[in-house]
Amino acid sequence: MTQRRHEKYDALIRRCRQLPPVRTAVVHPCDETSLSAAVEAAALGLIEPILVGPSARIRALADALSLDIGTLELVDTPHSHASAAKAVEIVRAGKVDALMKGSLHTDELMAEVLRTDTGIRTARRVSHVFVMDVPMYPKPLLITDAAINISPTLEDKVDIVQNAIDLAHALGIATPKVAVLSAVETVTSKLPSTIDAAALCKMAERGQIRGGLVDGPLAFDNAVSREAAAMKEIKSDVAGDADILVVPDLEAGNMLAKELTFLANADAAGIVLGARVPIILTSRADNMRARMASCAIVVLHAHATRTATMPISRLTT
Repeated sequence: MTQRRHEKYDALIRRCRQLPPVRTAVVHPCDETSLSAAVEAAALGLIEPILVGPSARIRALADALSLDIGTLELVDTPHSHASAAKAVEIVRAGKVDALMKGSLHTDELMAEVLRTDTGIRTARRVSHVFVMDVPMYPKPLLITDAAINISPTLEDKVDIVQNAIDLAHALGIATPKVAVLSAVETVTSKLPSTIDAAALCKMAERGQIRGGLVDGPLAFDNAVSREAAAMKEIKSDVAGDADILVVPDLEAGNMLAKELTFLANADAAGIVLGARVPIILTSRADNMRARMASCAIVVLHAHATRTATMPISRLTT
């Protein structure tokens, strides 16, 4: 069945209309894309931006783009590294509930987030979740981790799965269906990802992962297609109807997300979880719709955490 493009993101943004904006440190918004996104998100009532970066440069850019930032708070810093450090300091002081990446490199921001002395790590492993709006798939499709953890261990994957489940709860998915992907749907020592998948399923049975249905290993086709699962005679509540796809490693996840974006006309929003606050980690290739959807995801996550409807700070592994 053909789906109207953007309808899933539109639904996320509509859900935020009755919620107050989330106070967000926008880190080094010194290009057109990042500054325009912060202003647009503020206009939509999604975030209350604090612009952290060289004030004179940001004001000059706003003037050149005819953007009104007169009501927005600016925190002056000399360069991108200082912007990242200052934004993390603002989080530690409890002044914001989210971070948003601007025109600095991802590694530069995440290095400050993950510092052992002044960073904002928690007991949970930090991971990234894409929330994909795929026109031919009937619901949002979460993919993790395609941006942070390069070759996650089994223990890392426990947190990666739990982060994604918690986010799914915040998005209104009561019992998310988690497909742990591999190249095949049978367990074999020749493919370590199948061993990890089997272990994650057993850990979910024993309560080490909570709040979702976990199944795997599953190949991509039988994770998202009921017909493919039926052909393989896979009996599973997850197969063919996954909400979350857990990839074996960053390379697989990155390729999957980009294949869906460029060959299936999907949009990719997403955030980083596991730190003290969620982080909007946008790409230069993201369109404005995906950027606003990422902001909406943060709003829903922040309010779900604030009202204790998701156990992000309760569970440690």
